[in-house]
Amino acid sequence: MSFSKQLIKWYLQNKRDLPWRNTTDSYPIWLSEIMLQQTRVAQGMPYFLSFTKTFPTVFDLANAHEEQVLKLWQGLGYYSRARNLHQTAQFIANELNGVFPGNYADLLKLKGVGEYTAAAIASFSYNEAVPVVDGNVFRVLSRYFGIETDIAAASAKKEFSALANELMPKDNPAIFNQAIMEFGALQCVPKSPDCSVCVFNDSCVALQKKKVDVLPVKSKKIKVSTRFFNYLVVEDDLGNTVIQKRTAKGIWHNLYEFPLLETDAEKDFDFVSARIRDDFFSDYSIIGVEEWNSKSIIHKLSHQHLHVKFWKIKVKGIVLKGINAQDLKIYPFPIVIHNFIEAE
Repeated sequence: MSFSKQLIKWYLQNKRDLPWRNTTDSYPIWLSEIMLQQTRVAQGMPYFLSFTKTFPTVFDLANAHEEQVLKLWQGLGYYSRARNLHQTAQFIANELNGVFPGNYADLLKLKGVGEYTAAAIASFSYNEAVPVVDGNVFRVLSRYFGIETDIAAASAKKEFSALANELMPKDNPAIFNQAIMEFGALQCVPKSPDCSVCVFNDSCVALQKKKVDVLPVKSKKIKVSTRFFNYLVVEDDLGNTVIQKRTAKGIWHNLYEFPLLETDAEKDFDFVSARIRDDFFSDYSIIGVEEWNSKSIIHKLSHQHLHVKFWKIKVKGIVLKGINAQDLKIYPFPIVIHNFIEAE
């Protein structure tokens, strides 16, 4: 039996029942693909269901306020995906009358839609014969065929796309794309796959050559920086606090946070307390400063590890533009701040 036929047979017997697989409507397929970039299905599913309930059509999403979209996205990470999603929804609703482009080339022109997402929508919605190539596909193909090309190399995508295109049955590209992605997600997993139950264990080159653990080859390492965030949580006589919007480019763009003191290393109480009094709340009479968490919360992002501390500052009088505890929960925050608010 050919690779493709065996793969599709496995898929039909083992596939998960996922809501975006039961439709050819581009809107939920696009939503799911954007959400599942760098996100596992189990983590992304509740967000997908919330979005489709709150925004059942692309017009509903387009008409929403960005803060509502970011609030609903809260905790999913990579917030630029949410901002691009919202802007693309507005473009489709306002410029394309709510109709998604009907082919790979035009889908690729949408903001936030790369080669993989465009291929997924084109094949699942329009049955266009375009192969999807993501981490799952790199892994399955490199192991089965024993390909030692560095997948971080610029030429790798072209090589693997050509191979996937060759294997893909042109009369049903959608099922092949779904099958190879699912096989990588459920069976040919990154670490310690159970090759004893794999349908390809008699023909997989990596298994025969004992290279399952080393394929695919990926040489490029992500450089991770370390940052130290001190969040200053003020409370006035009314119990109100102060927040600010992150407008600079970079992490958490357009999300909210407490006033931030970023330092070059973890600082002690005396240092932070002095900066609070001199640089942040010098206009107020400070009654007390308290370290909320003595040990930093390590919040890991793809390229950054944040060491986060919260400092509670009690001031006399009433702060300018104060927010009460109830209204605070309406705003979109990074998940590390949201968790702090919920714990209070």
